[in-house]
Amino acid sequence: MQVTTVHHAPAGTDHTVIGAASGLLGQYRAAPDEAFFASPTRTLLAEGVHARVPQDGRPLVERVADTLARARRDGVEHPLVVGAVAFDHDSRAELAVPARLRTCGALRDDPLIALPAPAADRIDWNVRPVPAPEAYGSGVAEAVDRLRGGELSKVVLARTLELHADRPLDLPAILQRLARRDPGGYTFGVPAGGGRTLIGASPELLLSRRGTAVVANPLAGSVPRSADLGEDVRRAAALLESPKDLHEHAFVVDAIRTALAPYCRTLDVPERPTLVRTAAMWHLATTITAELADPAVSALELAVALHPTPAVCGSPTPLAREAIREIEPFDRGLYAGMVGWGDADGDGEWVVTLRCAEADERTLRVFAGAGVVAESRPEAELAETSAKFRTFLDAAGVPR
Repeated sequence: MQVTTVHHAPAGTDHTVIGAASGLLGQYRAAPDEAFFASPTRTLLAEGVHARVPQDGRPLVERVADTLARARRDGVEHPLVVGAVAFDHDSRAELAVPARLRTCGALRDDPLIALPAPAADRIDWNVRPVPAPEAYGSGVAEAVDRLRGGELSKVVLARTLELHADRPLDLPAILQRLARRDPGGYTFGVPAGGGRTLIGASPELLLSRRGTAVVANPLAGSVPRSADLGEDVRRAAALLESPKDLHEHAFVVDAIRTALAPYCRTLDVPERPTLVRTAAMWHLATTITAELADPAVSALELAVALHPTPAVCGSPTPLAREAIREIEPFDRGLYAGMVGWGDADGDGEWVVTLRCAEADERTLRVFAGAGVVAESRPEAELAETSAKFRTFLDAAGVPR
């Protein structure tokens, strides 16, 4: 296997050696100072910590820029940060400049990614939903009342499953199963603080920047996949014509267009969404492309300007945030935040932290959410979150 091994490789490094990307995936050990991130363009394995981004109350973009500048002064040739940012990005960020970084091409371009992942261990799981399903349904109904009263246009409500295992968890094997199931998505295993690991496979690119070229790929509006091919195609076609889902998707696209416009010389937003599929879900997706007016604006600065989008929060954002705080009985933490990397030149890839769990030695806290609009029904949103849970639960070996 060949990979680039340097103190820091340029973010644009691209290797297509067979086995390189799957090899980096296989070397991930979920250590407290280790991070793995794979996208449709590259695969990164970061080891050790050269410097951590401080949690000192300054704006996140300023803290990251200072950390990267210090790393460059320390002699790091192409410094970058990698890790995760909380849903409330001013409150918490688990980002670090790694001591060693290995990078190669995309997992989806490595033929060896098609090999089977390690089988899941037989584990006796204790599962506790937070909130209970009936309480989540009541929360959706409360949100619908607010929406119909004109207070909100959309709010995203999440729930969690807390799983306790009867033996230590094999987190690298879970990541292998996530990556091999959807190698064209965004797979990550990064430190979550306090000895925990954030692990998942998100379908949604918040924003990437390479030079002055910017891409965002918001997802909103979803339906579970079916094992029956005919039914699966029918569900996909129905999603493309669903007034409720198209309405929900339009909120997100309009918000991203509005947030990006001040930074961009050109901005291309398709009129209608297309479909993106994962192993578990169909999603409505729009690929937004833009050209920056000022090349000094970093990927992270743009991502912070976009986040949280209506896809993970709602609209209008301040009122949706308040509704989430009042209705959800838990702190989202890193869920629905951002995970990825950004370098000292301003390039980077930041994805929405979805289809994920915070894990320690024997515990998983799995998250899923659904966008609630005035036409939403509690039972449908409960079913949607249940389907989204399956991406991670299947990888962890939790029985259906």
